[in-house]
Amino acid sequence: MEEKKDTTPPVPPIIEQLKEYAEIRFKLLKYEAIEGGTSILASIIADLVVVISMVLAFLFASVTLGFYLATLFHSYWAGFGCVAVLYFLIAMFIKIFKRSLERPLINIFIQKIFKR
Repeated sequence: MEEKKDTTPPVPPIIEQLKEYAEIRFKLLKYEAIEGGTSILASIIADLVVVISMVLAFLFASVTLGFYLATLFHSYWAGFGCVAVLYFLIAMFIKIFKRSLERPLINIFIQKIFKR
């Protein structure tokens, strides 16, 4: 009697190469995703530091302008009141032209996200 051999048929080399290719491609995609995510995170952190610095500079410049106008008007309330009116006018300008200001900001954010 012939004995049956429990051998599996040999896997063609092309299938092994395809499996290896798929594994390498998966690793490459994973590394590209990690690189893209860290790049975006680093960009956001750098932009956040710039924004915080600008806000602080704006705050101190506002206080300085308030004190300067207070010395010109010989009244603290008049100096800081003028600064408040200036900011109110800027806020109203932004409110009126909100739609035309949104589009460039959206484009900047999209470019930032898809930047390589």
